[in-house]
Amino acid sequence: MNENDHITHMQTAYEQALKSYEEGGLPIGAVLVETATGKVLAAGHNQRVQAGNPILHGEMDCLQKAGRRGNYRGTTLYTTLSPCMMCAGTIVQFGIEKVVVGEKENFDGNIEFLKERGVEVVLLDDAQCKALMGKFIKEKPELWREDIAEG
Repeated sequence: MNENDHITHMQTAYEQALKSYEEGGLPIGAVLVETATGKVLAAGHNQRVQAGNPILHGEMDCLQKAGRRGNYRGTTLYTTLSPCMMCAGTIVQFGIEKVVVGEKENFDGNIEFLKERGVEVVLLDDAQCKALMGKFIKEKPELWREDIAEG
């Protein structure tokens, strides 16, 4: 996949994040893509607030929607925000080979953890991902602290 593919798939992840934001949830979206073809396998967004589920982060919702797979080799996960340790651990556990991150300015996440375990990480430094998350953090700092377990 090339840079245009990254932009297209990150836009889909961003739209998921925006959907969550508009539902009153945390604006984090994710998309799982077949690397060779660019086919979208699933898309999801953070639903901790909406579903009352503390582990339903954007990446986890996306993977749940992808359903059972024999393995995740040959897939790329797009996420609007650098993954937390729970999501990073799941990426490693499932053998997802590549993660494209929208931004890490608002949350540094676990990019180094992923890289140390052989996951290819691409950081897009996406302005709209940064702006939406920054806006959310200013509007709902208590909910943000809860999401990152600092509440």
